[in-house]
Amino acid sequence: MHWINFPLITIMIWSGLRIYWAEDVYAFGIGSWEWFHWFPDWFYESLDLDRRLARGLAFHLNFAWLFAINGLVFGIYTWRSGEWRELVPSRNGLRNAWGVLLHDLRLRKQAPPKRGRYNEAQRITYSLVIGLGALALISGFAIYKPTQLSFLTWALGGYGSARLIHFCVTIAFMAFFVIHILQVARAGWQNLTSMVTGYELQPEPSNAPVDPDGTDPAQTILVEAEAQNG
Repeated sequence: MHWINFPLITIMIWSGLRIYWAEDVYAFGIGSWEWFHWFPDWFYESLDLDRRLARGLAFHLNFAWLFAINGLVFGIYTWRSGEWRELVPSRNGLRNAWGVLLHDLRLRKQAPPKRGRYNEAQRITYSLVIGLGALALISGFAIYKPTQLSFLTWALGGYGSARLIHFCVTIAFMAFFVIHILQVARAGWQNLTSMVTGYELQPEPSNAPVDPDGTDPAQTILVEAEAQNG
């Protein structure tokens, strides 16, 4: 369920960019002076996004339902299995997460201790991502059916506000993907494969006998052989 979200959200972002191309409205600036515009023309042209709006809508809406179903199954499984305890931050989560950040930036030598499978920075991040997924669905339905689901659109501040929230959630997902993949790759190939397969590879225990003092006989023979050859 975890790795299914990656292709689902990737396709939704790709199709969402096709939809956004039809009304490219968001930019930053002061008054009439625009100093930053999201996705310039060369971006759409290089990815061949500046056409086929209907196809983008079809892909986006169909895969949104798959994303919703997968999220519902994940939520039920996490609750029934008790896995949610591994994701909820502790009371000192923010302080420990700051320590993890300093350690990742190599500003602190020792990382804060883990509480279970994940450290506090991971717990906070994963909890926020789950919230982002729910907000993406809520804001998406609010702009998909603004009349039938007018209470959702109203709760999000209107159609324009809901559309802006949906756009910001998309940018947040894109940033999370980049950081998450870099962090996993930095931790090693084993972590990357376990993220995709859902299983963590463990080294096989050695069947060789161990001396009473805890020394591996094979390691002892190797050391003796090196001493003789040296």
